[in-house]
Amino acid sequence: MLNLTQRLPANPDAVVSYTLSLTADERTRSRHRFETQDGEALFLRLPRGTVLRDRDLLQSEYGDTLVRIAAKPEPILTVTAKEPLELLRAAYHLGNRHVAIEIAPTYLKLSPDPVLKAMLEHMGMEVKEEVLPFQPETGAYGHQH
Repeated sequence: MLNLTQRLPANPDAVVSYTLSLTADERTRSRHRFETQDGEALFLRLPRGTVLRDRDLLQSEYGDTLVRIAAKPEPILTVTAKEPLELLRAAYHLGNRHVAIEIAPTYLKLSPDPVLKAMLEHMGMEVKEEVLPFQPETGAYGHQH
């Protein structure tokens, strides 16, 4: 079993032993056991509250192994609007419901939820069901690089 104990900033030039594809929810776990495609056991032992981002690197406890994190495609709703103010309004209403969302200048992404989808469509948003990597905001007090 390989213990991964330290998160390092993304480095596209780093030579890694493994790439671990994780969903947004899996990237919030600081203690968890995963298996590589080859069956190698990887155990996360990260500080509580660590949120992994796409392309982060994890280092083994002895510093001899690097693992790259990849945001695994998962079912999501992509929300777009005709006007930026409408998208801001949608983000406000989703935030009032404490929904994890990914925020970009031209879209919002959230986990599938039929009630929220109906609310957003009622607000005039275009809502598309897709399977894409999901990178929700970590929140004002989330651990950042």
